[in-house]
Amino acid sequence: MPRPPIPTHLIMGFLGVGKTTGILDLLSRKPANERWAVLVNEFGEVGIDGALLAGSGVAVREVPGGCMCCVAGLPMQIGLNMLISREKPDRLIIEPTGLGHPSNILETLTGEFYRDTLALHSTLCLVDPRRLQEERVLNNVNFRDQAAAADVLVANKVDLCSEQDLQRFNEWASAWRPEKARIEHTRHGHIPLEWLLGAASGRPVSDPQAHGHHHHHHHEATQQAPASPPPLDEQPWQFQYNQGTGHYSCGWRITPEQVFDHELLMAFCHGGDWLRLKGVMRTEQGWLTLNLADGTLGSQWLPEAPENRLEIISDQPLPLEQLERALQDMVGELAAAPGACSTEPNSLG
Repeated sequence: MPRPPIPTHLIMGFLGVGKTTGILDLLSRKPANERWAVLVNEFGEVGIDGALLAGSGVAVREVPGGCMCCVAGLPMQIGLNMLISREKPDRLIIEPTGLGHPSNILETLTGEFYRDTLALHSTLCLVDPRRLQEERVLNNVNFRDQAAAADVLVANKVDLCSEQDLQRFNEWASAWRPEKARIEHTRHGHIPLEWLLGAASGRPVSDPQAHGHHHHHHHEATQQAPASPPPLDEQPWQFQYNQGTGHYSCGWRITPEQVFDHELLMAFCHGGDWLRLKGVMRTEQGWLTLNLADGTLGSQWLPEAPENRLEIISDQPLPLEQLERALQDMVGELAAAPGACSTEPNSLG
């Protein structure tokens, strides 16, 4: 008897809105008798979200290196196929990058290839109501079409919002046509399971390339299987960067034997005018997660992690050599020798 299609959900939202926190919250309430899997895509190259989700007890597959508009071809299909064939999940959650447009991924998920395998159910878009007063957010085609595609609009971080912020969100969310299946408020990324119930409505979104909003130089690599990074025991200090859609990222994968100075690391995280910083790092005080959004740095201690990872995203070019030196200075004589890092960008724009 053929297996029924797997309920599949998109958890969308602009950069720093709390998607990964929301997915972790969902996973904490997964029914014990169900197998879930997560496909996560990040603009950066080193996969911080995948590392954070990997400790949740469910299967996680990463598709790093750009928005899913660019990787919704072969790299995304490889990730999906591996999750489906190896894990045989009862439910699939997909976290696209906050810098991506949903059109290509929706087309892939609902296309002929996955028609009998996946069933697109409720899609969620998390929104920080405080950012609805920013014209650059409201006018961003990716943000608008993430919201347009969503069946459920969720105001996250409401504990940080004013009454005016919440009123602005409610009016904005209620104005969408067709009407949303749900309009919800939450804090700390809390997402009840019932918000996932219901089939996707297939809400229309624009084609960003047709409107000239989302040009990419699709190079040959986007049509090939993504190359796996070398093992850290062969290359213990790996540095990569990426640019596209008007944004820049740089990231590191570093052997877990490297121990960073906690005080210097905290100063480093506060030292740049960045849109986003995320990391899982080992210090002399222990392992911790780092999460910088809206100028506020959050951190939590971890029992352990398989490796050090750090990612920075900015809307301005990054001083790569300066950042590399600063990070190496945090481990003093233990730092990797120069030349152990990648210098070729993955250019997406």
